[in-house]
Amino acid sequence: MKLKPLADRVVLKQLQAEEKTKSGLFLATSAQEKPEMYEVVEVGPGGMVDGKEVAMAVKKGQRVLVGKYSGTTVKVEDEEYSIVRQSDILAIVE
Repeated sequence: MKLKPLADRVVLKQLQAEEKTKSGLFLATSAQEKPEMYEVVEVGPGGMVDGKEVAMAVKKGQRVLVGKYSGTTVKVEDEEYSIVRQSDILAIVE
C-alpha cells in the first residue's frame, strides 16, 4: 500500500533517535527524545487551500524539521509515518 497525500499535505518518516550521547553514553529507548527531524516520503500536489494557491516547497527525499506535536501519525505495513500540512514544516535541513 502507498500513501498519496492530497492538497498541501506531506508524508514524513521519522529519522532514528540518537542512541548515544555526545560523551558516549548509550541511552535506553525510553530515555531517547523523539527527534523532530523527518525525511519527506511523498508530497501532495498543492493547489487551492483555504482560497489561496499553495505551491509545494518541499520535495521527496529532503530532510525537514517539524513541530513536536504536528500532524497525524499512521501505521502502514509496520512502518510509522506522519502526515502534516506543508505549513507545519519549520525548516528544510541541507
